[in-house]
Amino acid sequence: MDLSITRADHGEQTVVHLGGEIDVYTAPVVREKLDEQIQAGRTNLVVDLTDVTFLDSTGLGVLVGRLKLARTRGGSMRLVGRDDRVLKVFAITGLDKVFEIHPDLQSALAAGRAGAGSNGTGEGS
Repeated sequence: MDLSITRADHGEQTVVHLGGEIDVYTAPVVREKLDEQIQAGRTNLVVDLTDVTFLDSTGLGVLVGRLKLARTRGGSMRLVGRDDRVLKVFAITGLDKVFEIHPDLQSALAAGRAGAGSNGTGEGS
């Protein structure tokens, strides 16, 4: 399984850094790890996809589901990503309009501290 998952708290925000491939085989592990954070009350999530090399529809489904779950608990979920192949998946599906996607971790954390999410796109960062 080509997947790495690490977690770090930044004040009220929790960063979950994913690396490798998120596909039908690894998506259940990603779901489990994100659910653990949300169940523990860490609902202001930043999911760092910087080191993700592949993302399929199963992985997208996990991210959409965790976004909805975090929001139902009064939280949020922002993404960090720069890889054109990964970002293209969000653009093709229209999910770049649903997720707040930032080019780097610093801008995602700053948006969370500022109570961002009002524009929903992460653009202008």
